[in-house]
Amino acid sequence: MRRLYDDPSHFRTRIDMARYRFGSGEYQYFRYPLPDVVQRLRETLYTQFAPLANEWMEALGLDSRYPADHAAFVKQCHKSGQERPTPLMLRYREGDYNCLHQDLYGPIVFPFQLVVALSKPGEEYTGGELMLVEQRPRAQSAGEVIALDQGEAVLITTRYRPQRGTRGWYRTNVKHGVSRVHSGERFTLGIIFHDAE
Repeated sequence: MRRLYDDPSHFRTRIDMARYRFGSGEYQYFRYPLPDVVQRLRETLYTQFAPLANEWMEALGLDSRYPADHAAFVKQCHKSGQERPTPLMLRYREGDYNCLHQDLYGPIVFPFQLVVALSKPGEEYTGGELMLVEQRPRAQSAGEVIALDQGEAVLITTRYRPQRGTRGWYRTNVKHGVSRVHSGERFTLGIIFHDAE
């Protein structure tokens, strides 16, 4: 992983999280053309989840609709001025963490994103669990911790999810982050389906 991460030919921008108060650690956005495996994941998973994304928008009474294939969706992003690719690799070392956040990048947002664990917990690092926090209307926030093994992935919501209440559907906002890494080095691949401004 370190060799890929340190190869500048794959990436367009390296971000130091502490500089922007995002936490501690760093990440890099891939440049176009994306590596084949990243492009295939982005296209295949988008196609599988676009119908569910449309169901969510309908349940919430929102006008957003997502085309059936990813290329058409990316064209919508680019037409709106969101032309920079958003898939990224993240690196955390001992003491690093990622504050709770949402990966929005502009007005067009796909409601799902993928997190893939690239490092082996317990061997290459300790700590560094994925955290999800739901901010529910008129209620306390609820947290969830997900420990991923190397090669495992989880699909999470980017911004909010529909939740049924006594008066119909409402939005539950969700933020995600990474708990502090206690030792070693942790690499993660993030697949975000919309492009950035």
